[in-house]
Amino acid sequence: GGVVALRTRTYESVASTGASRVLALRRGDIVARMGGDIDAMGDAVVRSLIPLGVAGTVSLISIAITTAYLPVAGAALAACLLAAAVGSGLMTWRAARAAAIAGTAAAARVSTATLEAIEGAAEHRVWGTSEDAAEELRAADLDAEHAAELSAKPAAWAAAALQGAQGAALVLALWLAVSAARHAGLPPTDTAVVALLPLAAFEAVTAVPAAIQQAFRSSTAARRVQAMVEEGPSEAPGGAADPAHIAPEGVGPAADTAAPESPTLHLDQLSAAWPGMTPTVPVTATIEPGGALGIVGRSGIGKTTLLLTMAGALEPATGAALVEGQPVGPTTLGRTIAMTPEDAHLFGTTLLENLRVANGAITEDQARAALEAVQLGDWLDGLPEGLDTPLGAGGNTVSGGERRRLLLARALVSEAPIHLIDEPAEHLDTDGIEALRALVGAMRARGRSVVIVTHDLGILDVVDKVVTLDGS
Repeated sequence: GGVVALRTRTYESVASTGASRVLALRRGDIVARMGGDIDAMGDAVVRSLIPLGVAGTVSLISIAITTAYLPVAGAALAACLLAAAVGSGLMTWRAARAAAIAGTAAAARVSTATLEAIEGAAEHRVWGTSEDAAEELRAADLDAEHAAELSAKPAAWAAAALQGAQGAALVLALWLAVSAARHAGLPPTDTAVVALLPLAAFEAVTAVPAAIQQAFRSSTAARRVQAMVEEGPSEAPGGAADPAHIAPEGVGPAADTAAPESPTLHLDQLSAAWPGMTPTVPVTATIEPGGALGIVGRSGIGKTTLLLTMAGALEPATGAALVEGQPVGPTTLGRTIAMTPEDAHLFGTTLLENLRVANGAITEDQARAALEAVQLGDWLDGLPEGLDTPLGAGGNTVSGGERRRLLLARALVSEAPIHLIDEPAEHLDTDGIEALRALVGAMRARGRSVVIVTHDLGILDVVDKVVTLDGS
């Protein structure tokens, strides 16, 4: 329950902060942080704090009992337990820290390599890069093995120190107990307690090295997760409240009311780049309420990066993207500005819940209307459970065209007055292209602004203005 609550809070924190940190990570690394790293944080309690607490408690009780029967034996047991805990802890401390850092990074690399090898299996076969993917996975696995080996030798010395201290404590306890029984009249039962109690005490202390290693693993994992949520939510630009929700007619909750006007999006010499990238050519354009802008350019020139910057997910390389004169940022992303990436995820849940990703308030009738608007009405009627039909994770149960239309339906039900769409015509047939044109027209008729990134010049008749990133 605690790990589930921790994962929920982490998701909420990621959702409420800027997206730039998450977008800079590879998908496998995100999976590692949201999966294994959060599990490691939860293990801090059950595999570190509790074992250390048990070791301390059992040791104190054992010392107290032994002291009550034979004070000198209690002092000897305390000395041996302290030497064992401190000695083994010091032996594993430095190696545990190095192993934790290397091990967490190696686990993330394994996760990334595995996910990319599986998800890109078809592409690897086409391009003949399957062996390269396998080699990356082998290298990642070797890193994981090396990380595990970092703490192996110190752990062995720590175990030897524990066994040596336990043996010394047992010999001392036996000698003192027998001597007390012979010369001071210690009763036989008390003698047995004093002689054998070190065995019980050291049973708990042997968990100390592993508990220290887990503490470092959990600490390292916590720092990796924290790196995704360090940016706190900021105020809306200019201190303004969130814009009024806008929904297309017959689809969203505002269908029965007059749609308020969208804000104006202005691009002022805006260029975008990831670290180490050459920035895109500066773009200047103004998208008025109900307007539409097309962005074109050859593959790899940075069209999607520019779209992310316009959304407020990335900092501009130069210039600015302004909403009503204020720079876009984390509070505009998903509220004032929504974005549908080309590879937007379909979740392993029902069709209705996949649409509710964009607008959690839509009803079944509104969801059906959105699907009909993108010409998926007949497809919906043929599904065994209708809107309650589960989709496979990643959309592996739908075709490329169906997936693209589902993403367009998401854009339609979104409440954000400005929507950015990356390659909306990908995998669409002639009917799908016409549905896309109708969808953009419906969004604009409701006062919503649309920005489209595409390499399909045939759909640019739905926009008012086209800018190119090819520098010509």
